[in-house]
Amino acid sequence: MAEAERITGTPEPEPGTGADPTAGAAAEAPAEAERGAGRGKRRIAALLLVACVVYLLDLGSKLLVVAKLENHEPIQVIGTLLQFSVIRNRGAAFSIGEALTIFLTIIAAAVILVIARVARKLYSLPWAIALGLLLGGAFGNLTDRIFRSPGVFEGAVVDFIAPAHFAVFNLADSAIVCGGILIVILSFRGLDPDGTLHKD
Repeated sequence: MAEAERITGTPEPEPGTGADPTAGAAAEAPAEAERGAGRGKRRIAALLLVACVVYLLDLGSKLLVVAKLENHEPIQVIGTLLQFSVIRNRGAAFSIGEALTIFLTIIAAAVILVIARVARKLYSLPWAIALGLLLGGAFGNLTDRIFRSPGVFEGAVVDFIAPAHFAVFNLADSAIVCGGILIVILSFRGLDPDGTLHKD
């Protein structure tokens, strides 16, 4: 055995020490797993932080414009190119599908559940930001659908950002679109939510 170890270059354990060359690797595995878990928690925290910021900005802006702008003349931000004008939208983002309010509410709830599932294996900061944008936007519009008139799960979403020759939308819509674009870019670049790169 000693001769074989001398030929292959494997160091022979000191007599009486009981040293095992694999012991170091075995000891490093739990430490690596612990570092990975810590990184995953930080990414989830980043996701939740982005989602909370988006949700609070969306909620606050809707409360403000409903109190100050609804049933009033539009406010011109950049002439007629960009105005603030409150409308109640029972459809999806950008006033699409107004006859599908309950169905859209179910989709929003499903998106939130999918994000919660993906977050369990989230180790990528860009993905955390993208999912946070989606989560905050989905919660923002879902809040309107649950609590605003005409009723639970049929509520109209408050939209107020009105560019010229374009649909009226809100901050939640913007966050959802930005999150979706970021996810497309990350997927194009081969970055998965767990932080690994893949090549098609």
